[in-house]
Amino acid sequence: MPEIIINKVAESGIITLDLEDFYPKGEIVAFDLKDHLFMGLILKEKDFRFSLQQINWEHYRDKYVAVTCSTDAIIPAWAYMLAGSYLQPFAKDVIVGDEKTVINILLIKNLSTFHGEDYLDKRVVIKGCGDVQIPETGYLEITNKLRPFAKSIMYGEPCSTVPIYKKKA
Repeated sequence: MPEIIINKVAESGIITLDLEDFYPKGEIVAFDLKDHLFMGLILKEKDFRFSLQQINWEHYRDKYVAVTCSTDAIIPAWAYMLAGSYLQPFAKDVIVGDEKTVINILLIKNLSTFHGEDYLDKRVVIKGCGDVQIPETGYLEITNKLRPFAKSIMYGEPCSTVPIYKKKA
């Protein structure tokens, strides 16, 4: 008589969430203000404005843009605003910071659409491995959203998890 194999993971009612679903989709490019400063260090308003007017902004179409300054120049707030005003009609989003900062901010934005209440009294596993390296920001944010509602939160794969939270009975 053949032995029946039971898939205990499938019967457990565990829901797996993959944070790759919330990871920003699209290219991230940098816009370095340094390239538009006198000697890469000094912002001269007239020259800065002229330099921005010469840019083909089409290059930034449908991309996420990280506005940064890679030198220790003192950049007034209006300079970021001016660069953003040129970028905004073309870019998917414009964010001050480096690529890592942009990924974190976009991940948080994407997770803002997640409704933890949909997981009331559910057992949830946050997938731990995948094709994309998810920043810790995403794991902490999903935990914050799930904890008030989920019965339990785990990290890893349904067959091998690390317990994170379990609601007291």
